[in-house]
Parts: sequence; structure tokens; C-alpha cells
Amino acid sequence: MKIGIIGAGHVGLVTGACFADLGHQVMMVDDDRRKVAALRAGRVPFFEPGLEELVRRGMAHGRLRVTRAIPEAVDCSTLLFVCVGTPTRPNGEADLSAVETVTRRIARSMRAYRLVVEKSTVPVQTGAWMRRTLREMVRRGVDCDVASNPEFLREGCAIQDFLHPDRIVIGAESERARRLLVDLYTPFHAPLVVTDVSSAELLKHASNSFLALKISYINAVAQVCERVGADVVKVADGMGLDRRIGRAFLDAGVGWGGSCFSKDVAAFTRIATAHRCDASLLRAAAGINRRQRPYAVARLRRLLGPLRGRTVGVLGLAFKPDTDDLRDAPALDIVPKLRAAGARVRVFDPKAMPAAKKLLGRGVTFCRNAYEAARGADAVMLLTEWNEFKELDVTRMASLMRQPVVFDGRNLYDPAAMRRAGMRYAGIGRGQMQQTAHSTQHTEKAGKKR
Repeated sequence: MKIGIIGAGHVGLVTGACFADLGHQVMMVDDDRRKVAALRAGRVPFFEPGLEELVRRGMAHGRLRVTRAIPEAVDCSTLLFVCVGTPTRPNGEADLSAVETVTRRIARSMRAYRLVVEKSTVPVQTGAWMRRTLREMVRRGVDCDVASNPEFLREGCAIQDFLHPDRIVIGAESERARRLLVDLYTPFHAPLVVTDVSSAELLKHASNSFLALKISYINAVAQVCERVGADVVKVADGMGLDRRIGRAFLDAGVGWGGSCFSKDVAAFTRIATAHRCDASLLRAAAGINRRQRPYAVARLRRLLGPLRGRTVGVLGLAFKPDTDDLRDAPALDIVPKLRAAGARVRVFDPKAMPAAKKLLGRGVTFCRNAYEAARGADAVMLLTEWNEFKELDVTRMASLMRQPVVFDGRNLYDPAAMRRAGMRYAGIGRGQMQQTAHSTQHTEKAGKKR
């Protein structure tokens, strides 16, 4: 098929590169001149495992082209996927200005039937507005349809998620639109959920919000575990064996980040409130998540006492492993809070350092590796669960530190193994409140001796 992809961000570029690799003719559109130049040179402007190779292969075989002109894509494509950003406004609703601009530009360029497909995450009933706008603006006698095909791509494994999805959701109102998308996706051999546009739009917000609820729920459970001496990892493992619950997204930590969960929970809350529905559960989930970040700093204070004059090594800045994305990353809240408390901060991330240097500003030391970040530190905080951090020589790291203290904000490590290596260890919900209090007393006594 001939496919146009409007928006070469994380979703659009993965979608276009994968479709091209499957043999479709893809025209990628983005209005960022530098991004287009980079893509034409075979360079991807963000990190996603395997994506650069996919882009280069598509361009080398002539199946993937890049342009800044929407009319060019409209002229040569039957399906047009809208993959532009929908950031959150201060009041919580989604900013649809980019979707609106693209819709009008498509309408003005249309000369024959086109199927316009929402790929961006948008509030329910956006598709109805797009359909009305297109039909009001297109030339007389030109037909068109709007469909919803929400994405469920996780950064860091987006290509795998696209090529081997759990399900493919198609929201369409006409048989023609439905048939085009079913034909496009049938070779994927994944369950097809074929429904109306509004249901497809709502399904995306409901899915992401539910995953966010699971994370906040286990973080709430983790605080109970700390008070009563239980281990949240064991609790989550036992819960996850129940097929009605499942183990995925039951990992306690410093909270979710990234471009999706916060935005989608806020948008879904706004949608529910606008239709006079109870959104208290969504608000509670968002509130728990916000409190995880200052909570992590408070836990470090229990380990070390006052942070002024302490040196803290931070491992991981991106909101999750296998990406350089810093959008709403917990580290962007936690590192400034450490600095405000008077701590000296040394940081390392395998991929997010260039962007982090622009965002975290002066007063933070950027290190070449995890061991350098740990050198001379009173404590190390792990904020992103990169695989390379799991493979660290903990004994070596402890020998480099001023005090061998680790706060594991992702419960990546085995507490017993860390203690055998000489580390004083604290995770999230690992049943260590009494030990933490003991460690604080020990540290304060050590400080007085110094």
C-alpha cells in the first residue's frame, strides 16, 4: 500500500520504518528541517534500538522517503497516518492544535479519496471533529474517511511492539475504511479489535490509565510493606500469579514518567470530568505518582541524615531503560531536589546525557560511567533500571564510595546480594524501615567521628 506518515517522532518514525520494511511505500512528513535532513542522511534524531538500521534499509530500498510537504504525501498516499504530538495543556486537556493544523492541510491538498487515520493519542470524539472538518473543506466530489488506529508502542522495544502486537485496534465508520485497515494489518497475525472510532479512541486512554493505576497501586502497597516489614517484590510476585491480575506493571519504584502515562491520565481525567463522571480514582493514581519523587529524597535522608554537604551518585536519567527520552523523567525532579537540599550530585546515564546536560543545568557533575558517578559518594541512587547497571561489580563500586549506601529506586537489585557485597541497601517497599532508621543512626555517628 501507499502510506503517508505525518509526524516523524517516536510513534510516526517507528510506524513508517516498520511499514516500509514490510514492503509498503511510505512517505514520511515532518516540518522540522533539521530532522528531515538527518533522516535523509540515515540518522535518527532519538535513540530507539534497531530503528536507525530500519530507516536506512527502507531508504536504501526506495520504500521510505522523507519530505517536509504534506501535499506531497497526500498526492501519493491512500492512507494518511496522523502521528503528531498532543501534549498536555495546564488544565489537563490535550493540546490538539497540531492535529487541527494537519487535518486542515490534508483537506486542502486532497484530490481523490483518502483515509485519514488517527495514530496520535487523542480525546474521544476527535475523530468526529476531523471527519466534519475534512468533509467541509475538501473539494466537491472528493470522498474521504477518518479512522482511529491507536498505538501501543513502548519506547525501548517499539519495533518489537509494532511487529508483534498484543492486539491491533481499528476504529472505522465506513466499510471502505474498515477494509483498507483490515487488509493492511491482516498479515500481522494479531487479534484485530474492529470497532467504531469513539470506542477506539477511548480504548487507548483507558488502557494507559489502567497501567498507570497498577503502578500507583503497587507503590501504595510498597509503603505499607515498608511499615510492616514485608517485601513488595514478593507480594507482587504472588499477586501476579493470579491470572486475573498478572505480574506486568506491578513494579514499585520512583513512579512512572515519559510522554504517555501522565498525559493520558490527565486527559482521561479531563474527559471524565467534562462528562460529569467520577474521576477520583484517576486523580488518586496521579497523586501517588507525584509523591513518589519527593518520597525518594525523603528515604535518602533517612539513610544519610541531612543531605547538605553529601555527595550523591545518580544512576539513570531517562524515564525508562533503552531510550534517551527525558520527558517527565523522575530524575528531572529528584536531582534538583537533591541539589536544593545541599547535596553534590554526580550522574550517569548510558543514552540520555546530552539532553540531560541542557535540562539539569549547572551544579551537576556528568560522569563517563557508573563507577565514576559512585566515586567519593555517600550514597548512590538508582533511578533507571538499565541492564548494564544490573551487571555492575558492586564490590568495586562499594570500594570507590565514601559510604557504601545504595538507594534502589527501581528494586533492580537483590538486597541480600548487595549486603554480601558490603552495601547498605534500601529499596522501595523492601521491608527495611527499621534497618533504615538503624543506618541513619550509624551514619550520623560516623559523621560525628569525622
